[in-house]
Amino acid sequence: MCGIFGFVKTQSGAWTDKALLDNLFILSESRGKESSGLAFRNGDKIGVLKIPERGSALIKSRTYKQALKELDCPAAVIGHARLVTNGLLEDNLNNQPVIRDGIVGVHNGIIVNDKDIWRELPDLKNNGGVDTEALLALIRNTEKQEQSLIEATRKAFDRVEGTASIALLFNDYPYLLLATNNGSLYFFEEAGGIVFASEEYILESLVRRLKLKNVNISRLEPNQGCLVALKNGRGTMFSLKDLGVSENIEKGRPLEIADLSDYKIRHGELPPSLVTKIELPSDFPKLNTEPIASIKRCSRCILPATMPFINFDISSVCNYCRNYQKTKLRPESELAQRMAELKSKNSKFDCVVPLSGGRDSSYALHYVRRVLGLNPIAYSYDWGMLTDLGRRNQARMCGKLGVEHILVSADIRKKRDNIRKNVIAWLKKPNLGIIPLFMAGDKQYFRFANELSKNTGGSPILYAENPYEKTDFKSGFCGVPPKFGIEHVYDLGLVNKLRLGSYYLGQYIQNPSLINSSIIDTLDAYISSYFTPHDYLSLYLYKKWNETEIVSTLLQTYNWELADDTKTSWRIGDGTAAFYNFIYYAVAGLTEADTFRSNQIREGGLDRNTALKLAQEENTPRYQSIKWYCDIVGLDFKGTLEKILEIPRIY
Repeated sequence: MCGIFGFVKTQSGAWTDKALLDNLFILSESRGKESSGLAFRNGDKIGVLKIPERGSALIKSRTYKQALKELDCPAAVIGHARLVTNGLLEDNLNNQPVIRDGIVGVHNGIIVNDKDIWRELPDLKNNGGVDTEALLALIRNTEKQEQSLIEATRKAFDRVEGTASIALLFNDYPYLLLATNNGSLYFFEEAGGIVFASEEYILESLVRRLKLKNVNISRLEPNQGCLVALKNGRGTMFSLKDLGVSENIEKGRPLEIADLSDYKIRHGELPPSLVTKIELPSDFPKLNTEPIASIKRCSRCILPATMPFINFDISSVCNYCRNYQKTKLRPESELAQRMAELKSKNSKFDCVVPLSGGRDSSYALHYVRRVLGLNPIAYSYDWGMLTDLGRRNQARMCGKLGVEHILVSADIRKKRDNIRKNVIAWLKKPNLGIIPLFMAGDKQYFRFANELSKNTGGSPILYAENPYEKTDFKSGFCGVPPKFGIEHVYDLGLVNKLRLGSYYLGQYIQNPSLINSSIIDTLDAYISSYFTPHDYLSLYLYKKWNETEIVSTLLQTYNWELADDTKTSWRIGDGTAAFYNFIYYAVAGLTEADTFRSNQIREGGLDRNTALKLAQEENTPRYQSIKWYCDIVGLDFKGTLEKILEIPRIY
C-alpha cells in the first residue's frame, strides 16, 4: 500500500547518498503522498525524521540534508512514502518509520488482525493507531522468548493476516532486516552494500537516473526474508515458512534512538474512516421510499418507468428486455491459453490483475492464482475514495496468495478537494446526467494499468469486468441512448462518446460553478476512460459470473470482510457508491442495483421476485457510508442530504 526503500553501505559507492535517497523518495511517491520519513543507523545512534507531507517536501528540509551530510560507513537508511490506511496522519507516532521497543521499522501493506495481536499481548501498550506497531511489538516480544531474531520474525509473520513487506533497524542488532509475505521487495547489490525498494520499476528507474553500471536487480520472493550485516553488507536469506538457517547473530551495544522530527504530535479527531456505526437523530432528514414502490416497472425485469429511454410493450415488457442479448461465454479452458498468447517474452508476470478490493476483482485474483496456477501481479489505483474495508480486503487477498501488489496513489488531498468542489457546484444546479463527475477522479486507473503492463515487460491485463453491471441510465440521463448487444460495459461507441462530451460541455456553460480547479483532472478522466486503449481480457467472458460461488469463496477462504451498514457484498469497498446511488434513488427511484439485478434476470440467473427483494435491500440508504463520504471530502453530512432531498423527483 505504501512505498518502502533504503540502502546499506559499507564503503563509498557509485552514488552520493543524497542523490540516491532523493530519487528513491520521488520515485516512491507514486505509492503514497500523504506522509514520508526516514531512519538512519550510523555511528552510535539511530536517527528518525518524518513529516505528514509527501517525500518531495521532506527532502527539501534542513534536518534531512544535515543528516545525510553526517552519514559515514558503515550505515543503513530506510525510508517510507505513506498512503494512510489506519492511524491518524496528524499524529506523527503513526507516520513511518515507526519506533517500538528498540526497533525502527517501515512497512508496506496492511495487517488486518492487529487488534487481535494486541489482545494477545495484554501487557504491552499500543502507543499509536497504526497496524505496523503491532508487528514490531510482536517481533520483539517473540525475540525475547526465542532468543532468535529470525525465528521471531518467522513466528510474527505466521501470526499476521494481510500483507507485510518490512525493513527494520534495531538498537541492539547491527543488521537490517528485510522480509515480505507477498514479494513486494526488490534489491540490488552495489559497493559492498544493497539498495532496496517496493517495486522493480523504481529500482530500474533509479539505476537509469544515477547511470549505475552492471546492476542486477533481484526480488525477495513471497515469504522470504534477508538479514543484512551492516559491517560488511552480506545478506543471509531465510524462509518465513521453513526452518533452515543456522543463526549466528551477535548483539551489539544498545544505541540511542533519536526522533529528529520538528513536527511532533498534533491531536485531532479520529479520521472518518474509523467512524463506528452511527445512530441518526429523530429529526434527521430521511428519504421517504413509499412513492418509489408505486413506480411502474417492467413485468419481466425490475426496471422502473424512470429509466431513461425506456418504453413498454402491450405486455409491459421493456425495450431493454426486448433488445437484450445474453452474454456469449467463451470456453473457460481458453483463458490461460489466451493470456499465454498475449504475454510478451519479456514479461515478468503471467498477467496484471486490477484489484479494487471488491468481490469481482478479489475473486479474479483467487482464480488466476489458485485455479489457473499462474503468477499474477495485482494492481490498484487509489484516488482517495477506496474505503479502509476495501484496502483490508486487498491485503487479505495478496497476503494469503503471496501476490505482489502494485499500488498507484493519486494526490489524495487534491482528488478529495475536487470532489467537494464538484458536489457543492452540482447542488447549486442539480442534474442527474453529470453525477458521474463525482467519480471522474478514478478514471486514470486505465492509463496506469496500461503503464504497469508496459513496465512489467508486456504482461496481459485480466480485467474483472462484470458483464451485468451495465448502467445505461448514467449516460441516459445525458441524452445518450442505450447501445444494445455490446460486449463491454464501457463501450459507448465513438458517436455516443462525443455526444456525452458535448452534453457535459453544455452543463459547464449552464453552471459556471463547475468550472473550478478540478476541470483538468476531469478532462483527463474523460480521455482515460473513453480514448485510452482497453485491450484487456475479461475473466467473466470466460467464466460465468456466479454470485454465490464468488462470495462463499472469499468469505470462507480469505476471511473477506463485509460492511456493517448493508447486507450486500457489492460496492462495499467503493466510498462513492453509497452517496451517488442515494441521489439516483431519491430523485429517480432507481440505482445500479436495479440495472444489475435486471440483467441477472435476463441472463436466467435470478427470478423477478428475488431480484425485487435484493434490490430493495441494496437500495436502502447507507447513511454510515454516506457520512464517511461527506466527512472525508469535507461536506456537511446533514446539510448535503437536506439539499438532495429538496431536488424535485421525476416520479
